[in-house]
Amino acid sequence: MVKIGNVLYHNRNWLFPIVYLFLFIPFTQVFEHPNTAMIIGFIVAIIGQATRIATIGLVYIIRGGKNRRVYAEDLVTTGIFAHCRNPLYVGNILMLAGLGIASNSLLFIAVIIPAFLFIYQAIVRAEEDFLSNKFGKGYDEYTKDVNRWLPSLKGLGNTLSSMDFKWNRVIIKEYNTTFIWLLGGLGVLYMHFFRNPDLYNIAEHKVFFIAAFAAIVAFYFIARYLKKAKIIVSD
Repeated sequence: MVKIGNVLYHNRNWLFPIVYLFLFIPFTQVFEHPNTAMIIGFIVAIIGQATRIATIGLVYIIRGGKNRRVYAEDLVTTGIFAHCRNPLYVGNILMLAGLGIASNSLLFIAVIIPAFLFIYQAIVRAEEDFLSNKFGKGYDEYTKDVNRWLPSLKGLGNTLSSMDFKWNRVIIKEYNTTFIWLLGGLGVLYMHFFRNPDLYNIAEHKVFFIAAFAAIVAFYFIARYLKKAKIIVSD
């Protein structure tokens, strides 16, 4: 599993965008009405985004690796990492699962989400192997107290209130992920309008889709400019 995780980690930059394409492949529906799928799915996705925002706003951990290999300079155990060892990945999974549910595709829910979970499990095992070898007993003790996937809510209120939340770091570190899932969500919404003309009048909502797309793109470029121009800087 560790070897598989290292391979997947090395290739994840092109692997995950491919997963998004499956959102738009016509397939058997899960829910009778697309509204049900979208309500449930978007709620799950928003919870995932909120998880990532809370994690990054309190304390940030570098997940990009080094030379596309698993790497870490420090062992982060504070903030949301005191409640879950992989909160950023949990957020990613919830966002993708939410979009999959919203797409109302049995293919995505029954095949792609389980495959995505396997990919993350393998990547996490590779990261854990690296962290255990580098940080030794300190990391092993951390894993005994904190779950790999299921977040513990015990003491979460104290964690949130006792640390400084930094929105500047959220904007700089999270704008790209937010842009991708919002664009995916808008695409899923448009897909349902396009495929169900008997339920939705897409012509009447043309202005909404154009405005929403423009707002998402504007958010991306404004955040990117603020970062590149160093108008907003992270710690």
